[in-house]
Amino acid sequence: MTILQHRGVCDGHQNLGIPVNIMAEGSNRGEYPTSSKRMRMDTGDNQIDVHGSNVGVQVPDQQSRLLHTDVPLTSMYTSNPNLSDGISVSNANTVPTAVLPSNIDIQKLWHGDVTQELRDHLVHKLIQAMVPTPGPAALKDPWMANRVAYAQYVEENIYESANSMDTYFELVTEKTYKIQRQLEAKRRTMFKTCRTMSNRCENQNLGKPVITVAEGSNRGEYPTSSKRMRMDTDPNSTIAEFLPDCNDYQLFQFTKFYQDRLEQAIEEWVEGLGLMLTGEDHLTGEEYHKVTELAEKGNRVNSSKLLLNLVIEKGFRARRSMWESFVKMRHEVPKLDKILKEIQDLGSELLDYMDIIQALSENPNQLKDIQQKHRETLQAQTETLRASTIQLEEKVKIFQLVDRYAELTVISTIRNRKLVEHELLARGRDHEEWREKHLRRELEKIRIDQLFQSSFSCRKSKSGSSAAVNGAPGIGKTTMVQKIIYDWATGKIYPHFQFVFSFKIRDLNTINCGINLRNLILDQYPYFGNVLGELWKNPEGLLFIFDGLDEFKDSIDFADNWRNTEPKPVCTDPECWCEVSDIVYSLIQHKLLPGCSVLVTSRPTALHLLEKAEIGIWAEILGFVGDERKEYFNKYFEDQAVAAAVFKHVEQNEILYTMCYNPSYCWILGLSLGPFFTQRDRKEQQVPKTVTQLYSYYIYNILKNHGREIESPRDVFLKLGEMAFTGVSEKKIVFRNGDLIQYNLQPSQFLSGFLMELLERDDSAQSVAYTFPHLTIQEFVAALAQFLTPYPKDIRKLLSEAHSEEDGRFEIFLRFVVGLSSPQSALILEEFLGPFLHQTTCQVIDWVKEKVEGQIGNAENEAGKRDLLRTFHDLFESQNEALTRAVAGSVKTLTFRRLRLTPIDCTVLSHIIGFCNTIKHLDLHYCFIQCEGLQRLGSVLHRCQELRLSRNNLGDAGVKLLSAALKNPDCKIQNLELNNNNFPVSCAKYLASALSTNRSLTNLKLGYNNLGDSGVKLLSDALQNPDSKMQELSLNNNALTDSCVKHLVFILSTNQSLAILNLANNNLGNSGVKLLSAALKNPDCKIQRLELCNNGLTDYCIEDLASALGTNRSLTDLNLDNNKLGDSGVKLLSVALRNPDCRIQTLDLEKNGLTDSGTDDLASALSTNQSLTLLYLQSNSITDRSVRALCRLILTCKSLKQIELKGNRLGPDGKRHLESLREFTPGLSVTV
Repeated sequence: MTILQHRGVCDGHQNLGIPVNIMAEGSNRGEYPTSSKRMRMDTGDNQIDVHGSNVGVQVPDQQSRLLHTDVPLTSMYTSNPNLSDGISVSNANTVPTAVLPSNIDIQKLWHGDVTQELRDHLVHKLIQAMVPTPGPAALKDPWMANRVAYAQYVEENIYESANSMDTYFELVTEKTYKIQRQLEAKRRTMFKTCRTMSNRCENQNLGKPVITVAEGSNRGEYPTSSKRMRMDTDPNSTIAEFLPDCNDYQLFQFTKFYQDRLEQAIEEWVEGLGLMLTGEDHLTGEEYHKVTELAEKGNRVNSSKLLLNLVIEKGFRARRSMWESFVKMRHEVPKLDKILKEIQDLGSELLDYMDIIQALSENPNQLKDIQQKHRETLQAQTETLRASTIQLEEKVKIFQLVDRYAELTVISTIRNRKLVEHELLARGRDHEEWREKHLRRELEKIRIDQLFQSSFSCRKSKSGSSAAVNGAPGIGKTTMVQKIIYDWATGKIYPHFQFVFSFKIRDLNTINCGINLRNLILDQYPYFGNVLGELWKNPEGLLFIFDGLDEFKDSIDFADNWRNTEPKPVCTDPECWCEVSDIVYSLIQHKLLPGCSVLVTSRPTALHLLEKAEIGIWAEILGFVGDERKEYFNKYFEDQAVAAAVFKHVEQNEILYTMCYNPSYCWILGLSLGPFFTQRDRKEQQVPKTVTQLYSYYIYNILKNHGREIESPRDVFLKLGEMAFTGVSEKKIVFRNGDLIQYNLQPSQFLSGFLMELLERDDSAQSVAYTFPHLTIQEFVAALAQFLTPYPKDIRKLLSEAHSEEDGRFEIFLRFVVGLSSPQSALILEEFLGPFLHQTTCQVIDWVKEKVEGQIGNAENEAGKRDLLRTFHDLFESQNEALTRAVAGSVKTLTFRRLRLTPIDCTVLSHIIGFCNTIKHLDLHYCFIQCEGLQRLGSVLHRCQELRLSRNNLGDAGVKLLSAALKNPDCKIQNLELNNNNFPVSCAKYLASALSTNRSLTNLKLGYNNLGDSGVKLLSDALQNPDSKMQELSLNNNALTDSCVKHLVFILSTNQSLAILNLANNNLGNSGVKLLSAALKNPDCKIQRLELCNNGLTDYCIEDLASALGTNRSLTDLNLDNNKLGDSGVKLLSVALRNPDCRIQTLDLEKNGLTDSGTDDLASALSTNQSLTLLYLQSNSITDRSVRALCRLILTCKSLKQIELKGNRLGPDGKRHLESLREFTPGLSVTV
């Protein structure tokens, strides 16, 4: 290599990591090190894979991810004017270069000195010129794939056109520098244009500059494909429309004011927003990488926090650009749109409101002492929680609030009833995903410290602010109020409130005379004495809390006209005497102490009273979402081992997990299940095994701990159950007063333990609606009623009719009925409800037995499979071993193919298989069971003779479970299908270990995994064992190369049982097949079928293969589909087929580039062949010229039964002629 004298080129080479004028060891002057002495090139943290058509990034400490793109290069050139050197691409055959690479492979002498590693390094440098620091999220996008493809094309073009290595380096260096220069010039021009437009717009008072981002441009393609956002380029939708006349400080105020809500809004869009800001040079590549790294790890909350904090720190330009991006994104992000609409509607009032918050007066000195006493009093009142227990010796326990309080999810709006009903009907993971989905997309979360003086409450009237928080019974409203008071008393929240006064409506109900606000406060807080007059002077510093508006005995109507047409009494003076309801009304409406703030909590049923009230913010407590449930149990139990055990037990039951959104249900479950897991008296063997048993304990604890005094709970439950059954029958979950009257039920405290009130939004009336806390509780109560009725109907007829409903409305009801026939479920309830009818129990068991016997073996279609699975669930609920053994003992085949199974389904299935004498066939193909489901089946897998588990994403952990089953001395597995299960190379060692000892397995299918050559080596070592019984081994689609063949050939020569080997869709190549051909010549080779389709084979390897076919006496089926044998390869193959010793019966040559010439050779060879029965020649280039030869073949090859010719170039006459031959050859199938 000559020394490059041009300074720019030298500098460029140094930037590319290429040695200039360096004497490498063992090389000539300046030559690049050979592969044996190759230097490691530092290409940054992200190593980009630039081989072939795959684009990928190797993130440190993570697995390599391949990103596939089918985007043609020309499409990328067309859509990326910044990268095309100014050349317009008008069609798919035009490329932006002067010289196209030749199709002829011309090897230049200097090419031998350039390693592939060096070329990859230079491609990487070209990519870095376009995207300086690509993060992992960016590399996953087709946008990035286009740039990689372009860099590959540029390097390839230079590599082919350069006449020397020096020229090659020089051209790559110049191209890299040119790309950098062009992109930098583009950025400067665009920024200058934006600033000019901004100034012009401001001078003309037209608003913000509109920056149009062209689709497909370098900047316009930032959003990822999975979260592509529709950009708002409407000139009317400008930032000035929402942020009028904002200076730097005001924009900073807006950002800080809305920060919490903005963090929520951008959680799902953080990658796209980050790319926009990075493209405009507001974020560095490293900063963007940190943001997206958090998002990729699932920590989107912290990812959005980091992004916003970075922008805030960057200054005014970055903040302005961010808000401009928000406008573009608003149509795709409902939470952003809501914020922008608020800003637009409020205008300058919002700025005034933020100033008010800053200007709130401090406490006068004379009030500081009384404030301190008030804080201490409230802290003492709220710092503990009282909770009931089931222990007789300690019925009430006292806990510290901070130790037991678990954060609830509160949203800043109220959902309509349709939304609530959808949630009630959901179950398990669907319920959880549904709630989280709406939180991410639409519903904004709000913390308790944001109810006042935050962006959520910016619609505050000038006379004060009121907030209403609603939630279902037991959801945690009162405890939340207690936490608000405690946090204010300890100085954690609401510093602008000087005093907080809290009242429970149930306490106010005891006041049955006139009173004024002064005495109302002094009644609870007598130490205020004569100081209250000072408080009235500064109402902005006061917060009043009224907990439980729905419990008010006095009616409050906030409408303009009182119901009886008389004006509503208004209290405007805190010294004025009036009714308690008048004081509450006047405070909420800001008629009394204008400027004060009011917080009201209520069940949904009373919200209609507040529709006309002056409420600034509406919020609803959703309860626990996600990990908040686990946090509750961790705080409920002092022993964390018990907490983990109880939560795991709950989490494994979909229905119970669903119920745990409500803290009161969590409390009941903790109360019910805790004793089973305590260290003192561990009773794990008695822990409820079925959902029915768990629900029985749930109802039992309500009766025991929440039951009100009532004469006959059995009668109430019977009536309630009848109403619940009607609801299940009619798909009705909302009940009104008329329904209660129909079933002779009276609203009572006892009934409220089982029914919750629901907001009724009808305009016609203010009627109360009721619902069970969850549909499954309604179904359980309906089932329970069947065992309580003194005059039982024909229960078998009722169950049969319910089972015949095809929409599944009675599925859970039936399961509960069968479950309640179990003594374990019934016994605990009989303590409060009396004995269950024995007659009903016997009829239920007879019905189950009859139903199961009719369904077993009748599960061919999806409906039959699902019906059988439901029946198995019923058997599991019954916990009747004799019944289960009687109906399942003779079962030999279970097929649930393509039916999605949950982990609970797998638990039930394992229970049933445990009672089967012999399972010959268990088909769980594509059932989505994954490792968790397989774990539930682990104890019975070894009992199955044929086990189909393909397409279940079992992964590495799943292989460990299967290996344990294969190692079981009693293992009966003969046929094991594990195709398409995402097996990595590492899993091969577990399989190999099992195969080395297993003596039952004869058929193993591992196709469509990623075992690779090293994985196959481990399997080959195990299968060389002469005791191996393996007859069929499928390794198709496993990224195999010729490197693994040397290990496979040992199996062919040593394993006397292996008859079928599937190596299709790999990359064995000619060299691999040459090695296989040598093994086929071994007289000990017993292989009968060999699959080699799509392995990159050419005529180069066929001579060896043909030679093997002439001597091998076992091979009868050869698949060479989708290779490149061509006429020359088929001609060589024909020589072997003429050999009378050739035993080939099935030959597949589909998609091999066969023309008429090769067809003639093949027909001639097969005319004397007496073994061939099936011949596949589809999708070649055979024309009518070959019809005569094909006719000769069909008529002379007497063993031929089927010939496939579809997808060739045969004309109508040729096809007709060939089809007519069927008349002369009975039993022959000719498909053209």
